[in-house]
Amino acid sequence: MMGPRPAAQGALFYEFDLEALMPQDHLLRSIDRFVDLAGVRAHLAPFHSSTGRPSIDPELMIRMLIVGYTHGIRSERRLCEEVRLNLAYRWFCRLDLTDAIPDHSTFSKNRHGRFRDGDLFRKVFEEVVARCIAEGLVGGERFAADAGLIAADADKLNSAAKEDWDVDAIDAETAPRAVTDYLLALDDAAFGAATDVTPKFVSHADPASQWTAAHHGPACFAYSNNCLVDADNAIIVDVQASRSVRAGETRAARMMIDRVRDRFDLWPERLIADMAYGSAEMLGWLVEERGIEPHIPVIDKSTRTDGTFSRADFVYDHRKDAYICPAGKELRQSWRRFETIRPEPVDPDNVKYGARKADCQACALKERCCPKGAPRRIMRSEHEGARQMARDIARTEDYALSCKLRKKVEMLFAHLKRILGLGRLRLRGPCGANDEFLLAATAQNLRKLSKLIPMPRAPRPA
Repeated sequence: MMGPRPAAQGALFYEFDLEALMPQDHLLRSIDRFVDLAGVRAHLAPFHSSTGRPSIDPELMIRMLIVGYTHGIRSERRLCEEVRLNLAYRWFCRLDLTDAIPDHSTFSKNRHGRFRDGDLFRKVFEEVVARCIAEGLVGGERFAADAGLIAADADKLNSAAKEDWDVDAIDAETAPRAVTDYLLALDDAAFGAATDVTPKFVSHADPASQWTAAHHGPACFAYSNNCLVDADNAIIVDVQASRSVRAGETRAARMMIDRVRDRFDLWPERLIADMAYGSAEMLGWLVEERGIEPHIPVIDKSTRTDGTFSRADFVYDHRKDAYICPAGKELRQSWRRFETIRPEPVDPDNVKYGARKADCQACALKERCCPKGAPRRIMRSEHEGARQMARDIARTEDYALSCKLRKKVEMLFAHLKRILGLGRLRLRGPCGANDEFLLAATAQNLRKLSKLIPMPRAPRPA
């Protein structure tokens, strides 16, 4: 006999324990062990007024943002609704069933105000990194650097061509927040000072974003998410937003290496990166100024494809400070005829080595070396020692291992876009991009902590 469903009748009293309903193997319960926000209120105290109505608890807002970024909920309006309905989210945010949820507009006001003025997101991120170091997950010997392209919240239809863009015509007093941030970052090494080349299009809504087609797909406005990762357990030790140009990414890598050294006293022995970081300037900075081994492919454009000798066919003699050609002749940088008869502008980053004209004209290998008649010349970078060191490292077994470890950084970017949903930014301007990248890196480190350090087993009942 099929029985009817009894009519729902509400109970007069409910006995409800949120702690008991929270599963022991839930992701948020595992993450909660590593979230310590006790110093948030003291950190933000100078940015609050001593009078007036009490503000929303900043620890509550940070916990809600951690929930959003660890679960791919990036809309603040939707995040408030999810926390209102989900018991696990309420448990992590320390909210009871009857506690009110902050309005979504509160996040925007605090993000662009007190949180940004106090650099709160970086403080939270660095506290999580410090916890990773304390748990022994950061070796500090092998670092990997890379940059991922994240689309900006800007459209090509609301942009201007580089011929029509005039920075001096912008009124800083009436400009939107993203445009004001762009003006403040004109001298920043990772943004305005990275290059003086104006892109093909400049967005009116977010002029700091770069018009790029780096992934050989449809061009778009984007930022570069630069990450410095410890290669042992793929822990992100620093993150920095920059323009999506090679110079901006390399300068951001320098900033991150110095910042990690100052904040956590980490001195890496080697840096693993792709060829985008293989410029002579970057390799010279790593080897000569920081003493870091570059496990990086060298950018070398000296190879010739017309059958003539390339620079690799010439041997450099350190004792004589000269190149030896395949015929055994010397190429020096200070022949008298170069100084008196044909002076040329001096490149501070490169030194020119040239052969004697008489030696080249009488050489039997002239057609394979300099068939056009001029004496052969070779440009040598002032950082050639660092470049040669990178070439020697590329022939070792450690370099082959570094190439495998470099894939961990690429996997982090794939996880960022596919799992955390950060394929397009919601905040504009350099500050907005940096805030989103810091929160996303914090979420990734917390998820990594919960994975590598399992929850302790609950004792069995007697």
